[in-house]
Amino acid sequence: MTHHTSSTLSIPMASAIPRHVAIIMDGNGRWASKRMLPRVAGHSEGLGAVRRIVLECRRLGVEYLTVFAFSSENWRRPPEEVGFLMKLFLKSLKGELSRLTENDVSLRLIGDLSRFDSAIQEMVKFSEEKTAGCKGLTFTIAANYGGRWDILQAMRHCLAANPNLKPEQVNEELLQPHLSMAYAPEPDLFIRTGGEQRVSNFLLWQLAYTELYFTDVLWPDFDEAQLHKALDWFGQRERRFGRTGAQTASQVMSDAV
Repeated sequence: MTHHTSSTLSIPMASAIPRHVAIIMDGNGRWASKRMLPRVAGHSEGLGAVRRIVLECRRLGVEYLTVFAFSSENWRRPPEEVGFLMKLFLKSLKGELSRLTENDVSLRLIGDLSRFDSAIQEMVKFSEEKTAGCKGLTFTIAANYGGRWDILQAMRHCLAANPNLKPEQVNEELLQPHLSMAYAPEPDLFIRTGGEQRVSNFLLWQLAYTELYFTDVLWPDFDEAQLHKALDWFGQRERRFGRTGAQTASQVMSDAV
C-alpha cells in the first residue's frame, strides 16, 4: 500500500485542480422541509447530487473524492430516519456499482462498519472488491466515521503492531499508515454545503492544511456549476504550508523554470 506523506512533514505539490476533494454533504433535510416534503425525500434527492459530482470529478481529473455520508453522531437522529438512510445506503451501493465500474471509479469505505447490519457489510465488501481494479477516481464514502475515532483506532493499531514502542518513539510516520485514509493524499479542498461553517469531526487529522470552502447551497442543489465555483475559488488560494508568501512565490517561479 502506498503511504502518502503528511503536509506537516513535507510540502505537497500544488496544482490548479485538487488531487483530493473532501465533502460534507449537508442540507438534505432542509431542502425537503422547504418543499413541504419528509426529510427522507431530501436524502433520496441528495443521491443524485452525489452521482453528478462523482462523474464531474472523474471528468476533471480529480484523483480522490471523499464524502461524509453518515457520521458516528448521526445515530442520534430519529430511528425512522436512520433506518431509511441504511436502506438507501444499501440500495445505492447495489444500484451504482455498474456505473462506477463503467467510469473507472474505485469505491472505498472508511469508518466503523461493525454497527451496520450484515447485508450492508457484505455489500460494502463486494463493492470494494468489484471496483478494486478501477484507476480513474478513488471515491471514498465515510460511514459511521468520526475523526477522533480515526485517530484513536490508528493509535490502537499502531501500538498493536509495535508492542515494545516507547512513548518518545511515537511519531507521525508510525501512526500514518494506520489512519483510515493512508491510501490517499490529504485533501487539498474541503467543501461543506448547507451554510454551516465547521468540520464536524470529519477527517480531523487529514484536514490539517486543507483549504476550507463553505457554501449556503443545500446539497441536493449542488451541481457541476457549484463544483466549478469551488474549484475556481481553490485555484486562487495561495497554499503556503507554514511558509511565507515570498517563499511560496519563489517556489512557484522555480517550478516554472
